[in-house]
Amino acid sequence: MAPKRERSPSPAPSLDIFRSSTIEDKNSSFIAAYSPSLSVKALQSIPEFVSASHRIAAWRKPSRQRSLMPETKILYDLGHDDDGEKWAGGRLEHVLNDISIEGVVVVARWYGGINIGPIRFTHIENCAKEAIWKWRTADAEVRREQAAKKQKVEDETARAGLEENLRERDLNIFVLRGLLADKNAKLKDSDPVPPTPQKKPPDYGTMTLEALKRVDKARDATIAFILKQIDKVDEELKLLEVFDDSTQDSWKDVDEDPKRTVDDASSTKDNEG
Repeated sequence: MAPKRERSPSPAPSLDIFRSSTIEDKNSSFIAAYSPSLSVKALQSIPEFVSASHRIAAWRKPSRQRSLMPETKILYDLGHDDDGEKWAGGRLEHVLNDISIEGVVVVARWYGGINIGPIRFTHIENCAKEAIWKWRTADAEVRREQAAKKQKVEDETARAGLEENLRERDLNIFVLRGLLADKNAKLKDSDPVPPTPQKKPPDYGTMTLEALKRVDKARDATIAFILKQIDKVDEELKLLEVFDDSTQDSWKDVDEDPKRTVDDASSTKDNEG
């Protein structure tokens, strides 16, 4: 095997790294580390990998270049570092490409003095896949938590808006019912009926969001019904007003020309004779 090349030491980051479990085979040990954001050098320099015989790496990161196709697609910069373990880096590169994942993966191998043959490539790939799977599991959990927090904020905002809206609707319904009562009294030429004392509004703060939505829908229906009743009474009031005007005009004609009325009456009598 080719000797391990020397590297200058650099600070080893401890965040955003996902590690596989250790695979042991005939005194050789394999451990993988994956990061979606760290550099190859940073991942190869983590403390537990310093003593490894090989620190095999591969990376797949978005390129600054873009395709010339009608629909622009992201291109990726792919690469690997065998670090003395011939062909191993290419195997890791294929793992990243097959999974279609962005980031860097490093597999550290401690050679135990016994050649184990091609099985070493299987161990290298399995370690890498496990480290990537651990990141995906953690990333999915973070996304779920973020989605839950976002949904909670949206629900709280919607709840606050609904509560305020419902309080305004309750007041509007009370005012509209009073207006309807006044119009009905005018239509019947009677004294207005005192409005029914407004009940204490529900404690909207104790209701679920779904319950608030149902109440809001019911309030819409109530307001629509009262407005329809008001329109109906308004139409009846207009008809009554037209009738009153017509009656007043008839009496006005009589008052203004009583002689014509007498003459008309006499003429009618002569015709009958």
